[in-house]
Amino acid sequence: MAVRPDWDKYANEICRELEYWGTILGPADIPTIFFGGGTPSLMPTSTFSQIMNKINHCFRIAKDCEVTLESNPGTLDAARMTEFIESGVNRLSVGVQSLNDTELEFMGRRHTVHDALGLLDAAGKRGIRVSADFIYGLPGHTADTVIGMCRDINRLGLQHCSMYELTIEPDTPFGKMGLEMPSNNEMADMYTAIGDTLNLTRYEISNYAAPGFECRHNLNIWDGAPYIGIGRGAAGRIYTTDGWFEQMGAGARFSPLSPEARATEKIITGMRTVRGVKITPDTEKIINWDWVSQNPDLIKEQDKRLCATPDGVLTLEHMLVELIK
Repeated sequence: MAVRPDWDKYANEICRELEYWGTILGPADIPTIFFGGGTPSLMPTSTFSQIMNKINHCFRIAKDCEVTLESNPGTLDAARMTEFIESGVNRLSVGVQSLNDTELEFMGRRHTVHDALGLLDAAGKRGIRVSADFIYGLPGHTADTVIGMCRDINRLGLQHCSMYELTIEPDTPFGKMGLEMPSNNEMADMYTAIGDTLNLTRYEISNYAAPGFECRHNLNIWDGAPYIGIGRGAAGRIYTTDGWFEQMGAGARFSPLSPEARATEKIITGMRTVRGVKITPDTEKIINWDWVSQNPDLIKEQDKRLCATPDGVLTLEHMLVELIK
């Protein structure tokens, strides 16, 4: 028998955390709010409203604040989605994963393509911003498979989507199945095929959007802005007069970050984006400028930023090792 979550306890814990950080940081301006991790669309809308009211009490929510709710098809119908929208959600991220029912079953997803399309359609009719997540690189996938997938996505008329490469960890159920996965070269071909086929423009390694529909929350984080992680397992990076701190929700961690460690994080996240990492005094100190000058085919400097070239993106992990002193 499934155990029903104690939503009152959950909401109270979240609200206590918000009150704590409101006291520590003061009435800071909040440009974006992201409800993610797990399936937050499972929570009662009354719980969501309670949390939003507490955020508004402890901080200053910007008038144009981007409020994203992650959801999985099957956990959200049109009626509940409307309640979330009326409580403040203006951006919905939907874990579609595939437009093939056989692939969804392979990945252990409980929803069908019909469920996913129904939720995307309902959200579109409400006029809110919508994003969808997809996974590629499954056993048997080729560049042609991904091209077909992207053409199907194009027909949905999405303004934002995320394309994630399937990775297999050794001790997971998939890892123990001995699956024959695509090679690195095949994965690179698929990645290139996505950029060539999707109607949306890539603005980060795995994210594509129509102009003006990029996820502002993620862009802020990738650009090195501070953020608070609320709830168990949530991570944050908080800036005070004492410097940067690594923070985790539910009081799990709050420890200082050295300027070099924070600058390294900013380079790693910034280089994932098309616009690249800002060249600021802290990042400039730890960039290997000799390597940059010797590899114009992989990295370039423009508008006071460093960004990867199309060839550099395909070898980003290796490039970061060389880029940071």
